[in-house]
Amino acid sequence: MCVRYRFNKRVRLSNSEHYHSVFQKAHCVNSLYLTILSRENFLGSPRLGLAVPKKEIGNAVDRNNFKRLARESFRKNQHKLPNKDFVVIAKRHFQKLSNNETFLVFNKLWSRLFLFSLG
Repeated sequence: MCVRYRFNKRVRLSNSEHYHSVFQKAHCVNSLYLTILSRENFLGSPRLGLAVPKKEIGNAVDRNNFKRLARESFRKNQHKLPNKDFVVIAKRHFQKLSNNETFLVFNKLWSRLFLFSLG
């Protein structure tokens, strides 16, 4: 049986207040390629926000590719994640990764966030 996970409005950070609350008191996990900030929410499901600075990734095609991969990774892992707001921030070195390598990096960071929420 195939379970479908969606990326709808309910799981998105939708305005600047949501982003600011995550940036104020965030738990942070890093890699060379991206950073994920997280903060507890009381909504019953995880939510995702994306920050892809032009200064880090100047090409619009690469920025959009990063967003697409981040949303897909979140969509596939949201059932494992704690009820937190997440902001994914791209770093310059992301452009060196293939799509499969990007998913491996995301999976590693999601796992670290999950383990942190347990302990």
